Amino acid sequence: MASLKEVKSKINGVKKTKQITRAMNMVASSKLRGAQAAMTAFHPYAEKFAEVLGNIAGRSADETSPLLVAREEVKNVHIVLLTSDRGLCGGFNTKLIETAEEFAQEKVKGGINVSFTNFGKKGRDWCRKQKFTIVEEYLGIVGGKFGFNVASTAAQKLINGFLSEQYDEVHIVYSRFLSMANQPPFVKQLLPIPVIEAAEKAEENKEEKGYMPEHICEPSPEELLNAMLPRNVAIQLYNALLETSTSEHASRMRAMDNATKACDDMIESLTLAYNKARQQAITMELMDIVGGAEALRG
Repeated sequence: MASLKEVKSKINGVKKTKQITRAMNMVASSKLRGAQAAMTAFHPYAEKFAEVLGNIAGRSADETSPLLVAREEVKNVHIVLLTSDRGLCGGFNTKLIETAEEFAQEKVKGGINVSFTNFGKKGRDWCRKQKFTIVEEYLGIVGGKFGFNVASTAAQKLINGFLSEQYDEVHIVYSRFLSMANQPPFVKQLLPIPVIEAAEKAEENKEEKGYMPEHICEPSPEELLNAMLPRNVAIQLYNALLETSTSEHASRMRAMDNATKACDDMIESLTLAYNKARQQAITMELMDIVGGAEALRG
């Protein structure tokens, strides 16, 4: 059995760890509120933009913009992987990386070249370890404060790569925030833009809500579509960044809460062990005193 000093030292160490995990839980909770507010505020704009884009796309030919045209043969696939820069957030990064790896390996088996744009150190480090080509990397974005200009700049680079035929397809792997307990990884195609899906979604909304106004376009739908499509890529990327940031804070808050509870359980177990060791030490001292007294009496 461990000595009283050793058990006491372990209890003090676990108590200090508990203070750290509790502080990290509070910090994550504070950041979560800000990230969730930004995500919630952006959703109506993204949904309305998709509705208008789908309405206009329904009246335009698919050949209107090169961003809509799928390549006959896909040889190069580019993946935008969103992860965090720091750990201590449970299985958040692991799930995202596993999803990206499964998707990438599927493409590689088909003889397709795969390259990456990384948001976050965890995904960047994994790509380096797996020897994947990294075209761009953005650190200190996910989980921090960032503006729409970050997504706009990255989206323009992706569009340039697609138009120059450096990429035949562009996909994004991010964490979709559904609830505090559920943030599943998700793979979404960015380029070529699946506008047909947006048009179908607009039709579904029309059936659910009844009358949906038809947008009057000035200039022509084709010209307006060419201006809106690049912005749509930036909007999709920005929305993914907001959801991933919110998911990271939620995962870290939950992980630190579980760690704090585990510290409480360890402290309780170590306190019980400390009391047993102390009781045993007292018993041994009493036995020595009684033995000494009997020896003197004899």
